Amino acid sequence: MNKHLAGLALGLALALPMGAQAGADGPIEPAPVYDEVLNQISLREAEMLHDAGVPFYDVNTLEIWADGFIPGAIFFNVNDWKKLLPADKSATVVFYCANPLCTSSEIAAREVMKLGYTDVRQMPEGIYGWRLSNRPIERP
Repeated sequence: MNKHLAGLALGLALALPMGAQAGADGPIEPAPVYDEVLNQISLREAEMLHDAGVPFYDVNTLEIWADGFIPGAIFFNVNDWKKLLPADKSATVVFYCANPLCTSSEIAAREVMKLGYTDVRQMPEGIYGWRLSNRPIERP
């Protein structure tokens, strides 16, 4: 039986074009390097900031937002998002999206930092982490 599996594996390997890689649909490029260093925070830190009245920005899709968001969070996935930011560029602001695999909040946080905001935080666990820890959510 092992001979047959080895033969099958070899046959498949030879059938693939040279250089074929799973998920590779273009040239290999280096990962982007960012000048802005993210200040990532834990759920506990986020909860303390939330309780202190710090504004939270939800960068999820409308469907995820409608399913529940951190109470008082501002839906950030809009065209005129710059108008949603506080006038004081030294104010603390927190961004989150769905979970650690989602990069939308990282991108938003970096864009806001490029505008000169100095106390930008990002919560990697996102709304799913918030929910799984039994913290309250709100719905529109």
